[in-house]
Amino acid sequence: MIKNIQHIDYVILLCDDFAGMKAFYQDLFGFSVATEREDVLAMSVGAMTFCLRKRTRHYDGTSPGVQHPGVQIAFRVASGEVDLCYAELQSKGVTILDPPTDQFWGHRTVFFRDPEGNLLEFYEELER
Repeated sequence: MIKNIQHIDYVILLCDDFAGMKAFYQDLFGFSVATEREDVLAMSVGAMTFCLRKRTRHYDGTSPGVQHPGVQIAFRVASGEVDLCYAELQSKGVTILDPPTDQFWGHRTVFFRDPEGNLLEFYEELER
């Protein structure tokens, strides 16, 4: 059982029409922008980050026959825990979408799905 989750840090809404979703959320809520790239918009909402991300990864529902999730939930774990989470997921027979990887945005991640097809992630902050 994975026990060292510190909190849910951010929620990502996966988008087909990224520009339209970005306009909708910015116009409706006016959240302050934390990070903006061509395919990602991260907005501060209290202690959480709410992100919009264009579907670009093979497991986002862009490939034929791949489930089409609408939400990505990121669970932050302590430094050094992503690989332990990965081992626990494997021991429980969970299908891994993307094994532990150091991402350019400063996280070490592992991606997988829940039984309904939602995209889940364990991540830790990388030392800079």
